[in-house]
Amino acid sequence: MLGHSHATSGAMAWAATAAALPLTVATFPLFRMETTQFGIAELLMGTLLTAGAALLPDADHPSGTISHVLGPISHHACRFISWASGGHRHGTHSLLFVVLAVTATWAGEHWLGRPFTLALVFFLLALAVRSLHLCPPGKSLRTYGTVVVLATAGTFAVDHWIVDKPAWLPICVGLGCLAHLLGDCLTDRGCRLFWPLPLRTRVPLIDRTGNAVETWVISPLFVLGTMAALWYAIVHQP
Repeated sequence: MLGHSHATSGAMAWAATAAALPLTVATFPLFRMETTQFGIAELLMGTLLTAGAALLPDADHPSGTISHVLGPISHHACRFISWASGGHRHGTHSLLFVVLAVTATWAGEHWLGRPFTLALVFFLLALAVRSLHLCPPGKSLRTYGTVVVLATAGTFAVDHWIVDKPAWLPICVGLGCLAHLLGDCLTDRGCRLFWPLPLRTRVPLIDRTGNAVETWVISPLFVLGTMAALWYAIVHQP
C-alpha cells in the first residue's frame, strides 16, 4: 500500500479505538481526562501520531515515504534497517516488530524520559505530515523545511499540553504498526507476520500498490472512517 493509505489507516485505527473504548480504562487510562479540552487535545494528537506510526514498518524500504521524511539521515537509516532485517517485508513487517516497537516506546518513556518522548513525537509527526501530503511534494528544501516546521510546532504543543509520560503513546505506536501490517496483508505479496517463519499471510484485495481499489475505495474509506470516529469520540466526551 502507499504511504498515504497506511497513514490514513493508522489514523482510523486510533480514532476507532478511542470511540469504542471508555476514555478511562481501570488504572491504565487511554486519556487523562483532567479537563474536556485536554482530552480532545490528546485525541487529536493521538490520531496524527498513530498516522505517523503506521509508516514505521516501512523502515526496511529505502525508497518508501519514511526513507525520505528527513532527507539523507532517514534514507541511510532505512538502508541499514533493510539490510539488518532481511529486506522489505521481512523482520519489520512481523508481529514481533510490533511487540518490540511498543516495548521500546514504553521503555524509552520511562527510562530515557521527556527527551525521548518529544523526539519520538517529532519523528512521528514528521511522518504524518509527509505521508498525509501536508507539505509540498518532492525532495526540495521547501519540502523538508515544511515538514520540520510543522513537526516542531506539534512537538511544542505536546510538550505544553500532554502529560510527562503519556500512557497512550505506546498504544499509538502499536496500533499504527498493526494497521500497516493488516494493510500490506491485503496485497498479493502479503506479510510474514510470524517472521522468521517463512509463512506469508495475505488476502489479495489489492493486486498492485496504488491501484484503483486502493486509491478510490480503500483510502477514502479510511479517511471517512477516521472523521466519523473522531466526531463520535468528541461528541461523547463525558
